[in-house]
Amino acid sequence: MSVFKEFKAFAMKGNVIDLAVGVIIGAAFGKIVTSVVEDLVMPTLGWLIGDIDFSNMYYVFPGSKAQYGLALADAKTQGAVLAYGNFITITLNFLIVAVAIFIVVKAINKAKSQFEKEEVKVEEAPKGPTQEELLAEIRDLLKK
Repeated sequence: MSVFKEFKAFAMKGNVIDLAVGVIIGAAFGKIVTSVVEDLVMPTLGWLIGDIDFSNMYYVFPGSKAQYGLALADAKTQGAVLAYGNFITITLNFLIVAVAIFIVVKAINKAKSQFEKEEVKVEEAPKGPTQEELLAEIRDLLKK
């Protein structure tokens, strides 16, 4: 079997296609979560606790030429700063994605367990007579 045929067989398996779809949807979902956090959650949180812009929160290290009150990008060009506001934003992104994935996985597991319960119910249906029992019954009828 050639390498191309082996790769084609590998790529056409359901798991690989499912993984590819998951990666594409995950990338799109990541952009949505980033927008929710940066455009909705962080501005609302900043407004609630006193009109704070988390994207420009930083700590200026002692001895650094950077100054407070500048935009983060400008402060970084002047010297060493610790951009903890960006860390807060990224942490919220992660938490939202983790909760969303947990909810999806929980729903999938619940659906899977219900499907398995239905399969068990179908398998437990009463079975008819075995082949030996049918042959014995036919034999008895022929004897009469």
